[in-house]
Amino acid sequence: MNSFKKISDEDIKYFNQKIGELNVYIDLETLTRNAKDYTEDLIYIPEVVLKPILTQEISEILRYCNANKIPVTVRGAGTGLSGGSLPIFGGVILNMERFNKIINIDKENLQATVEPGVINETFQQAVGELGLFYPPDPASKGSCFLGGNIAHSSGGPKALKYGTTKDYVLNLEVVLANGEIIETGANVLKNSTGYNLTQLMIGSEGTLGVVTKIVFRLIHKPLETFLMLAKYKTNELACKHVSKIFNHGFNPSACELMTINAFNSALHYLNLNFDIDTSISCLLLIELDGNNIQTLQEEGYTLAEFLTNEGCDDILFFDSFDQKEHIWKIRRSIGESAKHNNIYKEEDTVIPRASLPLLLEKLSTIETLYGFRTITYGHAGDGNLHINILKDMLTDEYWENEIPKAINQIFEYCVELKGTISGEHGIGFVQKKYIPIALNSTHITLMKGIKDVFDPKGILNPSKIFPD
Repeated sequence: MNSFKKISDEDIKYFNQKIGELNVYIDLETLTRNAKDYTEDLIYIPEVVLKPILTQEISEILRYCNANKIPVTVRGAGTGLSGGSLPIFGGVILNMERFNKIINIDKENLQATVEPGVINETFQQAVGELGLFYPPDPASKGSCFLGGNIAHSSGGPKALKYGTTKDYVLNLEVVLANGEIIETGANVLKNSTGYNLTQLMIGSEGTLGVVTKIVFRLIHKPLETFLMLAKYKTNELACKHVSKIFNHGFNPSACELMTINAFNSALHYLNLNFDIDTSISCLLLIELDGNNIQTLQEEGYTLAEFLTNEGCDDILFFDSFDQKEHIWKIRRSIGESAKHNNIYKEEDTVIPRASLPLLLEKLSTIETLYGFRTITYGHAGDGNLHINILKDMLTDEYWENEIPKAINQIFEYCVELKGTISGEHGIGFVQKKYIPIALNSTHITLMKGIKDVFDPKGILNPSKIFPD
């Protein structure tokens, strides 16, 4: 167990001097607001919330906290699903909301330099106005910060065709635990100069340093999309069709799976109606993109014919912008609907996509065995399914003692299928006890060694990723 220093009046005085009293918060309302994220119903109250605006301010804060062994947890928008921003030991919350500038969009080099507190969708819109494209689009894109996306290498539906956050980062400005400021790479497309510190930082969940500036590469924005909703009477057939789509030469920009209870959950949450036959068990939302609408339509209708011939029950097409936004809103609201009026545990499983039918079959068996209900959906095209286990009327004792056994079985099966236990949500606090399922002792020892090099006193986001 780490032995951290409690925040004193002297510490508060130091923080006031460095970033101004108006940016140092010790009131209960602010502390409570920064004590939780979207992970279950967990709350850990920090001792102080700091809102710096300059890299040099963060440098001085970290230098001081490192010298005094005060724990520091970096916080973005608080939309995380693994407890990554929970201040387990109290200490300092380093809130990055004032780091919200798009510094530069370089059309000539197809790059952009931004601060980590920029909202994902705000950035997408800014580059989109210039005909450029930043593809990573998590469901929380309207509120999540780019810094949080860096912390977990976030993906989203378009990761299928375009990749996740890690595929678009060229360089990072990072403040280390001792206050030193470094750049992890260079603003170039190729870099074979020493170890790749940029990629090491991505997905490190705030345990190695504090990102204060990001250089992204951009691509040109596709002009058109073709969107369809394929209906299936069995989960198994829908899952089998996912790999068949790719094996027959189609290259969708998104291929999202929604079990019917997940779809209906979103409809209820949004108070919407959508006519789906009661015999339907599963849905695939499939998007194609490109620059020629006629070519896309030809490919889309060919794909629809192929799926129908292979046993798909029915296919709907969405032509207008409003229709497309409507169905995507339903898809993106599933996660929120699972949380609404229920306690839940969200598991971020990822397996080779051809094994999707096996995973859903196994999940059904585990649901029956343990007597719980799930809302299951996700990025079927890259094998990344989100399994939301709902507490409903289960007792607290059963929820805390038995449901982890079920989760353990789900994760063990994912690894057996050559997958792993998180595709984009990270390990954080709530999944760290399961990480030995996916990583052996050699893996964990190596990773802990890296952590010790960057943060020898263990002040950065303590009690995350590694099992106690």
